[in-house]
Amino acid sequence: MRSARILLAGCLSTWIIYSASPAVADESADGQAGSAVKKVTVATIAVKSSYPEGPSSMALFGSMQTSLHELVERLDSAAADEKVSGVVLRLREPQIGLGKANEVRAAIARLRKAGKKVYADVHATLSLRDYLVASACDQIVMPESGSLMITGVEAQVIFFKGLFDKLGIAADFIQIGDFKGASEPFTRTSMSPAYRKQFESVIDDYYQYIAETIAQDRGLDVDEVKKLIDVGLFSATAARDAKLVDRLAYGDQWGDELKNDYGADEIVWKRGYGKKQSPLGMTGMAGMMKFMEMLTGGGSRARSSRGDKIAVVYVVGPIMTGESMSTIFGGSIVGSDTILRALKKAKDDKRVKGIVLRVDSPGGSALASDLIWHEIVDAEKPVVVSMGDTAASGGYYVSMGAKKIFVEPGTLTGSIGVVGGKLALGGLFDKIGVSTETIRRGKNSGVFSLAEPFTDEQREAVKGLMLDVYKQFTGKAAKGRHMELETLKGLAGGRLYSGRMAVANGLADEVGTLEDAVAEVKRMAGVGDDKKVDTLILPEPKSIFEQLFGGTDIETEARVLAPELVEAARMASTIRRLFAEPAITLMPFVVRIR
Repeated sequence: MRSARILLAGCLSTWIIYSASPAVADESADGQAGSAVKKVTVATIAVKSSYPEGPSSMALFGSMQTSLHELVERLDSAAADEKVSGVVLRLREPQIGLGKANEVRAAIARLRKAGKKVYADVHATLSLRDYLVASACDQIVMPESGSLMITGVEAQVIFFKGLFDKLGIAADFIQIGDFKGASEPFTRTSMSPAYRKQFESVIDDYYQYIAETIAQDRGLDVDEVKKLIDVGLFSATAARDAKLVDRLAYGDQWGDELKNDYGADEIVWKRGYGKKQSPLGMTGMAGMMKFMEMLTGGGSRARSSRGDKIAVVYVVGPIMTGESMSTIFGGSIVGSDTILRALKKAKDDKRVKGIVLRVDSPGGSALASDLIWHEIVDAEKPVVVSMGDTAASGGYYVSMGAKKIFVEPGTLTGSIGVVGGKLALGGLFDKIGVSTETIRRGKNSGVFSLAEPFTDEQREAVKGLMLDVYKQFTGKAAKGRHMELETLKGLAGGRLYSGRMAVANGLADEVGTLEDAVAEVKRMAGVGDDKKVDTLILPEPKSIFEQLFGGTDIETEARVLAPELVEAARMASTIRRLFAEPAITLMPFVVRIR
């Protein structure tokens, strides 16, 4: 576990996992007279990207990333494939959050339950995120030159006030709720006691969950695992001696050793099992047709069906009013108009029996979140929420009107609160020789001026609006969760919770995967458990033409300059758009575990 580092500043993401069972082999004759050669088929699947939620779409200057849905689909396909006796997961530093990791772990558990052996093939250093996926497998294999880093969980917040003071920038923010710390990185040089307290409670739960998960997977005692985490850094040999890794071998060596595992004469490898072929890698007329289909979006559109359907509507990214946007490099913003159309399409389709809302969002516009919430509450069909890595603040707002809420163990949720404000740049303008001159009519006409902080009258006006939004937020949350308002308020105020904590306090109903949410909405809709239904994925992914002419983000320029600027540019772009609105339901920070 490479120090599970959580960098923070204004949005969010996370991760974790599940368990497993045995496996069998298949036989086939080689066709030679008098003897039968036992052949066993083993599938290989590379696990090496960030696996975005929702359907995949092609970026103009990027590659077609495999989505989480498609990765899980490939694992489930191998579980159902009678020709496949085992699966090798080639772990190559996947960027998977806690929620997504639980989905992968659950799919691995289904593979093992189907009698397929699952091996984790790890190269070089095994970090925590890799290890939590790997530990769900039957065996973990690494070369003797490899290493394991499980050094614990660290939360780090970056504060900008000192920089702003030097630049002459005044961060003028208002927050409703003692724990609503979205503005603290801009207004303070260290954590407030309330901000620190909520961090500590969430990190404590993540640490406990990680220790319990590793202990269960590796057959160790929880206290023993915590002692191993305190050691943190292991060579491959030390990791094997500590029972954290099963065998040390290079790929060409342990591939042959699988023959002994299965008692087989020959291993038949199915490399890249279930991977969709990129049209850019195809040649001839078929490749040309696929490429044109990709450009126009024809290949990604939902296929017609005569059977029952369950709609899965993805709310992934910061929430804003208007249309959803995706940059040509893969960034995404959730637009309320786009999600409302998707929900209406699902509601109007007579074959759609129920709706699952898959939420991975740190929140955003209070207005946009409320519009989506209303559409969910107004649905006559059952709506169930499945939370991914993050569903907090506005991400929780859109969820709280559903009939039932499922969380991953590592979901970060809650943060029921409101924040608003601006960065006043007048001091910076003075330092760099920029002057402004303004003509105004009306006391509060300059409320969102970029040059000046709020006046006392403006601050009171903004605060009054935010208090009204907070009153709506808590009242609707209390009604949706069937709680007394005062009980709900005791859980609000911007407080954050892990998925397990949210279930314990009543803000969510059950720990479970997206598959569990689909099964539940089928039950609510009266669709038999054994009855196969089609999945309608909404909103449909945009074609390259739609992305190209639908507007871009400053992330585009950042990517051209240097890849490392992309995350900062994405954050800056999001904040720029968000704080154009007076009331924001946004998480206190961006969380990245490394």
